[in-house]
Amino acid sequence: MSVTMTPAAAERVKSFMSNRGKGVGLRLGIKTTGCSGLAYVLEFVDDLNEDDNVFTIDDVKIIIDTKSLVYLDGIELDFTKEGLNEGFKFTNPNAKGECGCGESFNV
Repeated sequence: MSVTMTPAAAERVKSFMSNRGKGVGLRLGIKTTGCSGLAYVLEFVDDLNEDDNVFTIDDVKIIIDTKSLVYLDGIELDFTKEGLNEGFKFTNPNAKGECGCGESFNV
C-alpha cells in the first residue's frame, strides 16, 4: 500500500498545520456522494483511530482509514495554483472515471 505527495502539497499541509497549531496530520478519505459515486475528503486529525493507516511523507502524516485505503492505494496528492484558483489535486490510479465537474469519481 502506498501514498505519495508532491513537495508543493507537503509544504501546503505543513503551512495549514502550523497555522492551526495542533493536530497529528491530515486525513485523506472518501465518502459516497456526487454523480459518480465517491468523493475525496480532507480533514485535520487530532486523534488516531484504531483502523487508521499512517503514511509519513516529508514530515507530514497522511492518515487513511482501512476502508478508504482500498480506493486510495497508489494515490498522489498534489497542490496546484492556476490563476486565482488553487487547491489539492488527486491522481488516483484506481479511478475509472470522474464526473464532469471533477467533484466525484468511480472505481
